[in-house]
Amino acid sequence: MPQPLPLLAAIIFLAALLQTLTGFGFALLVMPATTLLLGIRAAAPLVALVALALYAANLLRFRQAIAWGELRRLGGMAALGVPAGIWLLRNVDERLITAALGLLLAAYALYALLRPATLQPISPAWAYPLGFAVGCLGGAFNIPGPPVILYGSLRQWPHDRFRAVLQALFLISGSLVVAGHALSGAYAGAVLPTAALLILPLLLGSALGARLDRRIPPQHLRTFVTAFIFLLGLSLLF
Repeated sequence: MPQPLPLLAAIIFLAALLQTLTGFGFALLVMPATTLLLGIRAAAPLVALVALALYAANLLRFRQAIAWGELRRLGGMAALGVPAGIWLLRNVDERLITAALGLLLAAYALYALLRPATLQPISPAWAYPLGFAVGCLGGAFNIPGPPVILYGSLRQWPHDRFRAVLQALFLISGSLVVAGHALSGAYAGAVLPTAALLILPLLLGSALGARLDRRIPPQHLRTFVTAFIFLLGLSLLF
């Protein structure tokens, strides 16, 4: 995998930094860019494997703030959704999946930029359908974030709980996705060596993010990340 490796390393570094600061954004940034470089069927198993290391590292930082009841509801349904997402990736036309990913990213970004500030908290029962959507999106696109980000925002979680639950759920979903890709033979060829080369920029980005944490207002970073996600979604659509 070869020519785009320096560019991939730069993207991984930036995305790991932003994920560590905000609690989300890694796969939302890396998947579209990697898909443009490699195609979605090569990008999906590569990003899933690299992301797993980041989720584990971040979970160690935020583990004290995990809400276990929320995690059980979301994680159980995500586990059911992952196989459905992997099946979609393997059996549906790549152009259709890429366009769907672009539409999903653009729609999520518009919601995140325009959402009302006065929404009322929602019931914990919403964890079940949204948790299943987390698994489907993780299995198909490596982007489990939008449903749980929406759920956490509408449940009005404190910032540390938000980051802790996201990292734990991403780790659960990501482990199942990697196992599914491994069983389907997606890690043959250059994927594993490329993933190994990307671990260093990932760890450097995460370490820098940990140093900058709480020095930069998270809302500024989230606005930047969201605007970038919107542009990437449009690029995949058109």
